[in-house]
Amino acid sequence: MKNLFNVTRLLIVVFSTILFVSCHNRKSNNSSTLTGWNSKDKAAGGFSSNANYKGQQSPPGMVLIEGGSFTMGHVQDDVLFDWNTTPVKQQVRSFYLDESEVTNSEYLFYLEWMEKVFPPNDENYKYIYSSAVPDTLVWRNVLGFNELLTENYLRHPSYANYPVVGVSWIQANQYCKWRSDRVNEKILMDKGVLNPLFERDSLGVQGQNNFSTDTYLENPTLLFEGDSSIYNKGLPSNAKRKKGESKPSKGSFTGRQVKVSDGILSPKFRLPTEAEWEYAAKAIIENREYNNIRGRKKYAWDGKYTRNKTKRAKGDQLANFKQGKGDYSGVPGWSNDGADITQEVKYYAPNAFGLYDMSGNVAEWVADVYRPIIDNDANDFNYFRGNIFTKKMIDADGKVVMIDDVSVEYDTLDNGKIIPKTLPGSIKYIPISKRDAYMRNNYEKAYNIDSEDGDLASTNQYRKDEEELETKPRMYNSPVKPRVIGESGLLMQQYDTKKRTTLISDKSRVYKGGSWKDREYWLDASQRRYLPEYMATNFIGFRCATDRLGAMSSSTKKKAFSSKK
Repeated sequence: MKNLFNVTRLLIVVFSTILFVSCHNRKSNNSSTLTGWNSKDKAAGGFSSNANYKGQQSPPGMVLIEGGSFTMGHVQDDVLFDWNTTPVKQQVRSFYLDESEVTNSEYLFYLEWMEKVFPPNDENYKYIYSSAVPDTLVWRNVLGFNELLTENYLRHPSYANYPVVGVSWIQANQYCKWRSDRVNEKILMDKGVLNPLFERDSLGVQGQNNFSTDTYLENPTLLFEGDSSIYNKGLPSNAKRKKGESKPSKGSFTGRQVKVSDGILSPKFRLPTEAEWEYAAKAIIENREYNNIRGRKKYAWDGKYTRNKTKRAKGDQLANFKQGKGDYSGVPGWSNDGADITQEVKYYAPNAFGLYDMSGNVAEWVADVYRPIIDNDANDFNYFRGNIFTKKMIDADGKVVMIDDVSVEYDTLDNGKIIPKTLPGSIKYIPISKRDAYMRNNYEKAYNIDSEDGDLASTNQYRKDEEELETKPRMYNSPVKPRVIGESGLLMQQYDTKKRTTLISDKSRVYKGGSWKDREYWLDASQRRYLPEYMATNFIGFRCATDRLGAMSSSTKKKAFSSKK
């Protein structure tokens, strides 16, 4: 009996030892297999801080779109015979996309923040708030009575969950940048790194004293006039806390600057590229028939018809669109799409990715500059036209330049509106130089919008340098607006009087998807149209995207071809 007890105890010790070694090996991810140092060891410098990283989390209001290959464009119903959607095979990387368009209520929160942080009555911020306000007059029609919509659609609670319209491409991009900073600001507050900024009396959140992700990552002391009390130093685990004082969250990064390597900050938000938007809208994952893979899937839903087939709602439309001349909603009580103008988001069923209103309701801005054709010679991996490569501006002292309240630069658009180039508190970026691109084989200049389609190298004068030409030749003979500033400081209202052959320019931006104002033809996810980036309409909205980092999918399942230990 005693021997049996000793054997049992020995087995327990052996198994415990094996378990300890196994756990120790699992926890040794901090060790560098190439140097033998432990990256968390203070003696080694304690450089690594991502040991607890558990993968990227879906940002609020977004869904993961797992990437893959698909046929961009279509091979059917080209009734206009413009062939600007010829089929091209493309690979799209995984990314996150808003499950619905940005609503009026979400955009109003943005406007309230802008008005509070950049008061319009302050001369330094005179044009900042107005540059963000949507054009509510897009609802006007010379032969229609829509004046109440100009006064109520944006701000009345009845339309709170309706998609925001009257937003230009430029305004949509500015919203995406603002959202990036607000999301990361909230993350750092939740982690205890930042104290609640809007509850402080010593320093108000105004002008350059607002949180910017780029500025924080570069140098936190540039923010909030270097006030270190903004940043929570945290409490030691054994420190005594006052009554009612919250316990610092375990594992939160307090007492030092959070870095990209910590893995807790969200990547920047942006507009989706045209390839990403079309891929997400088609959602071919729900039907892998040969024709769909080739690009024949038209709508965001499965099938080639727009009417509901279920018994309960048979005959009703599956999206909000114009059904015919003078018919925006169908017969009351039957064959109805539920709206005469826009409809609240998430009213219709989502597609296979979980995205709402990818066909109908409002068309949506995408990031790309418009060109009539995306041919087979175009990049077939994450295609995008519109790159302008930049870098952080460095002053004479070798320090990164931050835009302060008195150095805000403004730009005057072709329609006369004045917008800030960069908001106070942000890092200033400038285009890369030829020296920066010297001897590179993947790019050679900063401005790549018209690359291989209208730039000097694409013309019959490609052998000449730009300095040899009095005017740079243009592939697309679009109007050039005279930019003469009057005594008032505003752009003088003039027009280009020369003969022009097209409206396509480097400021033409793509918008996708049909809207409440469009016929069924435009619901096809392959269709593409364009509008100048500074213009807005009552049928174009937008949604944001951000990059997926690391693995294409969030699934933890190992593939069949994974190596087995």
